Amino acid sequence: MQSEFFPRYRRMRRTEALRDLLRETRLHPHDLVLPLFINDTIDAPLEISSMPGVFNFPESAIAEQVQIAWEAGIRAVILFGVTNHKDDEGSDSLRDEGLMARMIRAAKEAAPEMVVISDNCFCEYTSHGHCGVLRDGDVDNDATLANLQLQVRVAARAGADLVAPSGMMDGMVLAIREALDEGAHEDVGIMSYSTKFASSFYGPFRDAVDSNFKGNRLSYQLDCCNGREAIAESIQDEAEGADILMVKPGMPYLDVLAQIRQTCTLPLAVYQVSGEYGMIKHAALAGALDEKQVVIESLNGFKRAGADLILSYYAVQAAGWCR
Repeated sequence: MQSEFFPRYRRMRRTEALRDLLRETRLHPHDLVLPLFINDTIDAPLEISSMPGVFNFPESAIAEQVQIAWEAGIRAVILFGVTNHKDDEGSDSLRDEGLMARMIRAAKEAAPEMVVISDNCFCEYTSHGHCGVLRDGDVDNDATLANLQLQVRVAARAGADLVAPSGMMDGMVLAIREALDEGAHEDVGIMSYSTKFASSFYGPFRDAVDSNFKGNRLSYQLDCCNGREAIAESIQDEAEGADILMVKPGMPYLDVLAQIRQTCTLPLAVYQVSGEYGMIKHAALAGALDEKQVVIESLNGFKRAGADLILSYYAVQAAGWCR
């Protein structure tokens, strides 16, 4: 057949050099954000059974883990506290000497140029495992906003570069921006979990943070069936003053990620959550797939859909694989 009747796309796939030259999406270590679990009840790293290869680390290991990430080319970490000091309102995270503040300070001391992100929610610090103040069995939106304002000021005083509210409270970005600005923390940015679904993919995370969570979060996190509402949430957070938007989880919501990229102009993050990690890891351990190739393919899928940043438990490994 004559070439003018149809394009010969395979010409440009013929050699590895051609494929590299024309690759549209490129993953770089600087695209990756490493989540770290810091546990104030242990003295040595403790592997999370549902997430093989991922650990709860004692506070004494923060410096080492942050330096490992920095040397791998990663330029941002997000910190999750696992504390024995839980109560109904998560008050340990409201203290300048609480776990959240201590781990932020330790991370900044270990690598001053590392972007340290504080996960700002209450599920890791409350006895009931919900994301805020409970009233009559549900999370009280406005009471939680008041506590969030206190919490982010603690994070800012400790040295956080970004605060990352993840509770999906209405008005959370505006409340946080006001609290930071009034506290003379105008330079601290907000990476909002702006489109966070009430997902079944979070299961292993709850093992990681020792959550006693009961019930569900359907009254405040997004219905997995609602795409338009999901986009509206991110548009609202952009209007309230967020600096970075986030979609969580990643893989089941690539359509939402792509539509937000087309709608919003802010930097966009995506979280490859614990269940996504677990599926890949357990399938790899069973010999069902090539772990490296599947990880790189999935991370590039997030970038192709529009993500600028990817939060992943594979961050350190992927940083080496994509060089």
